[in-house]
Amino acid sequence: MKKEIYRLNESEKSSRIGYLNLLGIVVAATVIASVVSVWVMQKYMFPDEFEPVMLTVKEEKTLDTKIERLESITDKRQSSGSGEVPLEPERYHEDLVVRRIVFSEKELNALLAKNTDLAEKLAIDLSNGMASAKLLLPLDEEFPVLGGRTLKVTAGLGIDYLNGKPVIMIKGISIWGVPIPNAWMGNMKNVDLVKEFGAEKGFWKSFADGIDKIEIKEKSLLISLRE
Repeated sequence: MKKEIYRLNESEKSSRIGYLNLLGIVVAATVIASVVSVWVMQKYMFPDEFEPVMLTVKEEKTLDTKIERLESITDKRQSSGSGEVPLEPERYHEDLVVRRIVFSEKELNALLAKNTDLAEKLAIDLSNGMASAKLLLPLDEEFPVLGGRTLKVTAGLGIDYLNGKPVIMIKGISIWGVPIPNAWMGNMKNVDLVKEFGAEKGFWKSFADGIDKIEIKEKSLLISLRE
């Protein structure tokens, strides 16, 4: 009888130890899952602001030269009588070289940092035939549930040049990594915006008529303007 009671007690102890081990594993797994979930939400759903792109002195000078070349096409300096050197008369001529500009991905992101307040909220990526963007949108404090949080939006824009016309297509838009249905985008996904809206006078027609070539390669954007 004593042996049976002893065996029974030993069996109960083993069962208790087994339950405690199982409970410990469940608790540990729950803690780990919670930590991972919080980390994922902070990193992907509520990310920190982007770090602005900074150029070296040499890269800055190169970018300024490209911007000046673009500006010279449509903007001529005028003397305002404020101490600037008066313009010298000269024969009009067009330099075809200045109509072809190549921007690197780094230069485009540096332009955002230099000329807008989007440096820490917008980042552009250039790959073959596509420009992608990541945008962080702070939500108002009074926004339901997510008030005060940051909304992460990603988008892809297909860019090409076919049959003498630029081709611009929205490849997709995602919020927190979840693609938005095409119907919610007005069924504009993979629609050539230039072809769709370029027939009428307005931005898209003017844009298309002024582009001789546009091409996106890995980390670079080429733009050639028409005469």
